[in-house]
Amino acid sequence: MLDRIVGMDSTEGPSLFPLHRCKTLHLVRHAQGIHNVEGEKNHDAYLSHALFDAHLTPLGWDQVHNLHNHVHACGLAKKVDLVIVSPLLRTMQTAVGVFGGESYVDGVDAPPLMIANAGNSDHPAISSLNCPPFIAVETCREHLGVHPCDKRRSVSEYRHLFPAIDFSLIESDDDILWTAETREANEDVAARGMKFINWLWTRKEKEIAVVTHSGFLFHTLQSFGNNCHPSVKKEIGKHFSNCELRSMVLVDRCMIGSDCSTTNYPGKIPSGLDLPNNVAHEKHPEKEVANSI
Repeated sequence: MLDRIVGMDSTEGPSLFPLHRCKTLHLVRHAQGIHNVEGEKNHDAYLSHALFDAHLTPLGWDQVHNLHNHVHACGLAKKVDLVIVSPLLRTMQTAVGVFGGESYVDGVDAPPLMIANAGNSDHPAISSLNCPPFIAVETCREHLGVHPCDKRRSVSEYRHLFPAIDFSLIESDDDILWTAETREANEDVAARGMKFINWLWTRKEKEIAVVTHSGFLFHTLQSFGNNCHPSVKKEIGKHFSNCELRSMVLVDRCMIGSDCSTTNYPGKIPSGLDLPNNVAHEKHPEKEVANSI
């Protein structure tokens, strides 16, 4: 099913698609979290409740600042219509740090994207001025279950920490998706990823940043590119580093989306005759003969 949505027609050459059947996705894995550091030392650390809803490390914030500078330097910051973020501390800290405004100043008539020192950080507040909207979506969370680092806080607590993020799509205040007994299977993560991709076609935005997790990205993207050259498929599906950004084009090959083009122009305005040369010849072959005499 995924290959019916995204992919090349063959490995022999490029494919061509109408622009309004495409969306540009800027996929970002969160910056280094405390669970990444501890898990690198000992995989069993992922079972530690001390890593509940893991936040960014100081190095992680440095990675965020570097990516923030990059998206502004290359002009991407002005192109993004929407930022979708997994509702966990490390992803929301990354999202607002990369795509948010500068330091928040009291008295500004706009809620901050993040309050000062949110989530065990020493980071100043981040402004929501001149930024795209941010929306939290649970479908793009990391593997669910067992690892406390992947369990979220209540939405009520997040709303206090991240006032300008929209949490309206999250149905439950508490985390009812995470369970201590069962870790979500890889194929279930991939299926959830497909559900998320299909949901993107219900959005009107054409250029979307998604700030999410390594496992979610890897298992979702592994299902794509089967009709591409092997090097392209490898490029699509390889693991993301902390705070890595990759831009990709999502193609609607099955008429899932319904948006009309905003750049196409119908022509013949004002209306008039404009038969192509070959069509005119087929319609009036006698004129061709007359012209040759």
